[in-house]
Amino acid sequence: MSIISIILVIVVAFFAGMEGVLDQFEIHQPLVACTLIGLVTGHLIPCVILGGTLQMMALGWANIGAAMAPDVALASVASAIILVQSGHFDSAHITIAYGAAIPLAIAGLFLSMIVRTISVGMVHGADAAAKRGDYKAMERIHVITLMFQGLRIAIPAALLLAIPTDTVQAWLNSVPAWLTDGMAIGGGMVVAVGYAMVINMMATREVWPFFALGFALAAVTDLTLIAFGIIGVAIALIYINLSKMGGNGGGSNGGSGDPVGDILNEY
Repeated sequence: MSIISIILVIVVAFFAGMEGVLDQFEIHQPLVACTLIGLVTGHLIPCVILGGTLQMMALGWANIGAAMAPDVALASVASAIILVQSGHFDSAHITIAYGAAIPLAIAGLFLSMIVRTISVGMVHGADAAAKRGDYKAMERIHVITLMFQGLRIAIPAALLLAIPTDTVQAWLNSVPAWLTDGMAIGGGMVVAVGYAMVINMMATREVWPFFALGFALAAVTDLTLIAFGIIGVAIALIYINLSKMGGNGGGSNGGSGDPVGDILNEY
């Protein structure tokens, strides 16, 4: 990997760490972070595949109250670096990369707790600056705290990049088949559970027909992802237009304003 690629990967890792808190541009999401790393390293397609797999896994990860979800930013960046450093981009090495993402996400959670603990002290400094009316000091404290979040991912990424490629390749080649198969099965189960959690949160009577339709269309192997996207957009537009029509006439007829919901209510 060239020096320019290494610098760009660290920059992506830095912004992914900050986005783990900001949630503005979603750079920390696996599909975005892995794609950017693949773009700057010249291995776009395998990193997109890795990011898509990790994204399915991360769909069910969310911070609930004081319980923090595993760190998706470190998992995305580190697994993409491991894949690129391996020098092999077949399905077996992609499986090893996303299988390693789960322990990396747990390690990232520990690092995030450390940074957030440090941030508590800095917040008190910002409170003191607010009492003095020192807005410049408040801005500096906010920027410094945010940079700590970026360094939380950039430093581990730099350490991974410092490992020689031959060492990474030797380690991956030494992984036994039973461990590789176990990581693939475990990763697949986590993906399924994450997707099921999302469906459980979104499941309503109005959504289930579209889920069944998508499940049936997924069996049609001749359709590409672009075709699925076009079908999804078309169904969404049809649904929006029907909702508007139902909303205009639903009040007088006692309907709910949702055409699919009214149809299901009749059954």
